[in-house]
Amino acid sequence: MTGAVPDPLPGWLADAGRVTVLTGAGVSTDSGIPDYRGPNGVWTRDPDAEKLVTLSYYVSDPAIRRRAWRTRADLRAAAVTPNAGHRALVELERQGRLRALLTQNVDGLHQAAGSSPQRVLELHGTVHAVECLSCGDRTSMDEAMARIDAGDPDPACLVCGGILKSATVSFGQALDAAVLDAATAAAADCDVFLAVGTSLVVYPVAGLVEVAAAHGARVVIVNAEPTPYDGLAVLVVREPISTALPRLVGT
Repeated sequence: MTGAVPDPLPGWLADAGRVTVLTGAGVSTDSGIPDYRGPNGVWTRDPDAEKLVTLSYYVSDPAIRRRAWRTRADLRAAAVTPNAGHRALVELERQGRLRALLTQNVDGLHQAAGSSPQRVLELHGTVHAVECLSCGDRTSMDEAMARIDAGDPDPACLVCGGILKSATVSFGQALDAAVLDAATAAAADCDVFLAVGTSLVVYPVAGLVEVAAAHGARVVIVNAEPTPYDGLAVLVVREPISTALPRLVGT
Protein backbone atom coordinates (compact mmCIF):
# COMPACT_ATOMS: atom_id res chain seq x y z
CA MET A 1 0.00 0.00 0.00
CA THR A 2 1.40 3.41 -1.01
CA GLY A 3 -0.02 6.82 -0.18
CA ALA A 4 -1.40 8.39 2.99
CA VAL A 5 -1.33 7.24 6.59
CA PRO A 6 -4.29 4.84 7.01
CA ASP A 7 -7.17 6.02 9.19
CA PRO A 8 -7.72 4.12 11.35
CA LEU A 9 -4.27 2.58 11.75
CA PRO A 10 -4.12 -1.17 11.06
CA GLY A 11 -4.02 -3.23 14.23
CA TRP A 12 -0.59 -4.68 13.48
CA LEU A 13 0.82 -1.14 13.61
CA ALA A 14 -1.28 0.37 16.41
CA ASP A 15 -0.62 -2.65 18.65
CA ALA A 16 3.04 -3.29 17.79
CA GLY A 17 5.01 -3.70 20.99
CA ARG A 18 8.53 -3.70 19.53
CA VAL A 19 9.09 -1.02 16.91
CA THR A 20 12.58 -0.39 15.55
CA VAL A 21 12.91 2.97 13.82
CA LEU A 22 15.54 4.00 11.29
CA THR A 23 15.75 7.72 10.55
CA GLY A 24 17.58 9.62 7.84
CA ALA A 25 18.08 13.22 6.80
CA GLY A 26 14.43 13.72 5.91
CA VAL A 27 13.46 13.69 9.59
CA SER A 28 15.51 16.82 10.22
CA THR A 29 14.61 18.90 7.17
CA ASP A 30 11.71 20.55 9.03
CA SER A 31 14.28 21.64 11.62
CA GLY A 32 16.14 23.58 8.94
CA ILE A 33 18.81 20.99 8.17
CA PRO A 34 18.87 20.26 4.41
CA ASP A 35 18.91 16.68 3.18
CA TYR A 36 21.56 15.36 0.80
CA ARG A 37 20.01 13.47 -2.10
CA GLY A 38 16.54 15.00 -2.45
CA PRO A 39 15.54 17.33 -5.31
CA ASN A 40 16.86 20.29 -3.30
CA GLY A 41 19.51 18.35 -1.42
CA VAL A 42 22.99 19.62 -0.64
CA TRP A 43 24.68 17.21 -3.05
CA THR A 44 22.03 17.70 -5.73
CA ARG A 45 22.66 21.45 -5.78
CA ASP A 46 26.44 21.21 -5.30
CA PRO A 47 27.97 17.83 -6.22
CA ASP A 48 31.40 19.00 -5.02
CA ALA A 49 29.98 19.25 -1.49
CA GLU A 50 30.13 15.44 -1.27
CA LYS A 51 33.92 15.74 -1.18
CA LEU A 52 33.63 17.35 2.26
CA VAL A 53 32.38 14.04 3.65
CA THR A 54 34.66 11.75 1.63
CA LEU A 55 37.62 10.63 3.73
CA SER A 56 40.19 10.45 0.91
CA TYR A 57 39.52 14.04 -0.17
CA TYR A 58 39.40 15.29 3.40
CA VAL A 59 42.74 13.75 4.33
CA SER A 60 44.63 14.66 1.14
CA ASP A 61 43.37 18.19 0.47
CA PRO A 62 43.81 20.98 3.06
CA ALA A 63 41.45 23.17 1.02
CA ILE A 64 38.67 20.60 1.48
CA ARG A 65 39.32 20.55 5.24
CA ARG A 66 39.23 24.33 5.47
CA ARG A 67 35.93 24.39 3.55
CA ALA A 68 34.51 21.68 5.81
CA TRP A 69 35.36 23.70 8.92
CA ARG A 70 33.88 26.88 7.42
CA THR A 71 30.70 24.99 6.59
CA ARG A 72 30.55 23.67 10.13
CA ALA A 73 30.90 27.20 11.49
CA ASP A 74 28.08 28.45 9.24
CA LEU A 75 25.76 25.62 10.30
CA ARG A 76 26.45 26.32 13.96
CA ALA A 77 25.02 29.81 13.53
CA ALA A 78 21.63 28.43 12.44
CA ALA A 79 18.93 27.91 15.07
CA VAL A 80 18.18 24.17 14.92
CA THR A 81 15.58 22.57 17.18
CA PRO A 82 13.68 19.26 17.12
CA ASN A 83 10.44 19.09 15.16
CA ALA A 84 7.19 17.15 15.45
CA GLY A 85 8.77 14.07 13.86
CA HIS A 86 11.45 13.87 16.54
CA ARG A 87 8.87 14.43 19.27
CA ALA A 88 6.64 11.67 17.89
CA LEU A 89 9.45 9.17 18.43
CA VAL A 90 9.86 10.39 22.00
CA GLU A 91 6.17 9.58 22.47
CA LEU A 92 6.66 6.12 20.95
CA GLU A 93 9.35 5.49 23.57
CA ARG A 94 7.09 6.87 26.32
CA GLN A 95 4.45 4.33 25.25
CA GLY A 96 7.00 1.58 25.88
CA ARG A 97 6.88 0.42 22.25
CA LEU A 98 10.27 1.60 20.94
CA ARG A 99 12.76 -1.26 20.55
CA ALA A 100 15.54 1.01 19.28
CA LEU A 101 16.02 4.27 17.41
CA LEU A 102 18.65 3.87 14.69
CA THR A 103 19.69 7.08 13.01
CA GLN A 104 21.87 8.03 10.08
CA ASN A 105 21.72 11.62 11.28
CA VAL A 106 24.61 13.22 13.13
CA ASP A 107 22.73 16.25 14.47
CA GLY A 108 21.75 14.95 17.92
CA LEU A 109 18.16 16.17 17.51
CA HIS A 110 16.62 12.90 18.71
CA GLN A 111 18.38 13.29 22.06
CA ALA A 112 17.55 17.00 22.14
CA ALA A 113 13.87 16.13 21.68
CA GLY A 114 14.00 13.78 24.67
CA SER A 115 14.81 10.34 23.26
CA SER A 116 16.88 8.33 25.72
CA PRO A 117 20.55 8.18 24.65
CA GLN A 118 20.46 4.47 25.51
CA ARG A 119 17.82 3.91 22.82
CA VAL A 120 19.54 5.97 20.11
CA LEU A 121 22.19 4.31 17.93
CA GLU A 122 24.06 6.94 15.91
CA LEU A 123 25.12 4.84 12.95
CA HIS A 124 27.04 7.65 11.26
CA GLY A 125 28.45 9.23 14.39
CA THR A 126 27.88 12.70 15.81
CA VAL A 127 28.75 16.22 14.80
CA HIS A 128 29.02 17.26 18.44
CA ALA A 129 32.45 15.66 18.86
CA VAL A 130 35.80 15.77 17.04
CA GLU A 131 38.30 12.93 16.61
CA CYS A 132 41.94 12.79 15.57
CA LEU A 133 42.41 10.51 12.59
CA SER A 134 45.89 9.54 13.81
CA CYS A 135 45.74 8.97 17.57
CA GLY A 136 41.97 8.82 18.10
CA ASP A 137 41.90 11.58 20.71
CA ARG A 138 38.32 12.81 21.08
CA THR A 139 37.24 16.31 22.11
CA SER A 140 34.10 18.39 21.79
CA MET A 141 33.09 20.23 18.64
CA ASP A 142 32.81 23.40 20.75
CA GLU A 143 36.53 23.22 21.52
CA ALA A 144 37.38 22.87 17.83
CA MET A 145 35.04 25.72 16.90
CA ALA A 146 36.73 27.96 19.47
CA ARG A 147 40.00 27.41 17.62
CA ILE A 148 38.29 28.18 14.30
CA ASP A 149 36.90 31.39 15.79
CA ALA A 150 40.38 32.28 16.98
CA GLY A 151 41.67 32.15 13.40
CA ASP A 152 42.92 28.59 12.86
CA PRO A 153 41.28 27.46 9.58
CA ASP A 154 42.36 23.81 9.89
CA PRO A 155 43.05 22.93 13.54
CA ALA A 156 45.36 20.00 14.18
CA CYS A 157 45.23 17.52 17.05
CA LEU A 158 46.71 19.03 20.20
CA VAL A 159 47.99 15.63 21.29
CA CYS A 160 49.84 14.37 18.22
CA GLY A 161 49.45 17.02 15.50
CA GLY A 162 47.26 14.76 13.37
CA ILE A 163 44.24 15.70 11.26
CA LEU A 164 41.06 16.47 13.17
CA LYS A 165 37.63 15.60 11.79
CA SER A 166 34.12 15.67 13.15
CA ALA A 167 33.27 12.35 14.77
CA THR A 168 31.01 11.43 11.86
CA VAL A 169 31.40 8.53 9.46
CA SER A 170 32.61 9.79 6.09
CA PHE A 171 32.48 7.93 2.80
CA GLY A 172 35.43 5.53 2.83
CA GLN A 173 35.34 5.24 6.61
CA ALA A 174 34.05 2.17 8.43
CA LEU A 175 31.04 2.28 10.74
CA ASP A 176 31.59 1.44 14.40
CA ALA A 177 31.24 -2.35 14.47
CA ALA A 178 29.58 -2.46 17.89
CA VAL A 179 26.97 0.12 16.89
CA LEU A 180 26.22 -1.71 13.64
CA ASP A 181 25.92 -5.04 15.48
CA ALA A 182 23.44 -3.50 17.94
CA ALA A 183 21.43 -2.01 15.05
CA THR A 184 21.34 -5.36 13.26
CA ALA A 185 20.11 -7.05 16.43
CA ALA A 186 17.36 -4.43 16.80
CA ALA A 187 16.28 -4.92 13.18
CA ALA A 188 16.08 -8.67 13.71
CA ASP A 189 14.05 -8.32 16.92
CA CYS A 190 11.03 -6.15 16.14
CA ASP A 191 7.41 -6.39 15.08
CA VAL A 192 7.58 -3.31 12.87
CA PHE A 193 10.60 -1.74 11.18
CA LEU A 194 9.85 1.92 10.45
CA ALA A 195 12.24 3.65 8.00
CA VAL A 196 11.68 7.41 7.96
CA GLY A 197 13.24 10.09 5.79
CA THR A 198 15.99 7.93 4.36
CA SER A 199 16.73 7.15 0.71
CA LEU A 200 17.94 3.65 1.70
CA VAL A 201 20.82 3.69 -0.74
CA VAL A 202 23.75 3.87 1.70
CA TYR A 203 25.06 0.51 2.89
CA PRO A 204 25.36 -1.33 5.17
CA VAL A 205 22.59 0.64 6.90
CA ALA A 206 20.09 0.24 4.04
CA GLY A 207 20.44 -3.53 4.37
CA LEU A 208 18.82 -3.40 7.81
CA VAL A 209 15.46 -3.30 6.02
CA GLU A 210 16.18 -6.75 4.59
CA VAL A 211 17.28 -8.01 8.00
CA ALA A 212 13.99 -6.89 9.54
CA ALA A 213 11.85 -8.34 6.76
CA ALA A 214 13.73 -11.64 6.83
CA HIS A 215 12.95 -11.99 10.55
CA GLY A 216 9.24 -11.41 10.07
CA ALA A 217 8.88 -7.68 10.77
CA ARG A 218 6.42 -5.59 8.83
CA VAL A 219 8.30 -2.80 7.05
CA VAL A 220 6.89 0.73 6.87
CA ILE A 221 8.67 3.38 4.80
CA VAL A 222 7.97 7.10 5.08
CA ASN A 223 9.89 9.06 2.45
CA ALA A 224 9.15 11.74 -0.12
CA GLU A 225 10.92 9.85 -2.92
CA PRO A 226 10.81 6.15 -3.90
CA THR A 227 13.42 3.89 -2.30
CA PRO A 228 14.92 0.58 -3.46
CA TYR A 229 13.03 -1.19 -0.65
CA ASP A 230 9.50 0.06 -1.29
CA GLY A 231 8.65 -3.40 -2.67
CA LEU A 232 9.43 -5.00 0.70
CA ALA A 233 7.22 -2.59 2.61
CA VAL A 234 3.71 -3.36 3.80
CA LEU A 235 3.04 0.39 3.89
CA VAL A 236 4.76 3.26 2.04
CA VAL A 237 3.79 6.78 3.08
CA ARG A 238 4.52 9.82 0.93
CA GLU A 239 3.06 12.46 3.26
CA PRO A 240 5.30 15.04 5.02
CA ILE A 241 7.17 13.39 7.88
CA SER A 242 6.28 15.94 10.56
CA THR A 243 2.58 15.27 10.03
CA ALA A 244 2.71 11.57 9.09
CA LEU A 245 4.97 10.32 11.89
CA PRO A 246 2.82 11.53 14.81
CA ARG A 247 -0.19 9.78 13.28
CA LEU A 248 1.74 6.57 12.60
CA VAL A 249 2.81 6.27 16.24
CA GLY A 250 -0.65 7.18 17.52
CA THR A 251 0.04 10.58 19.08
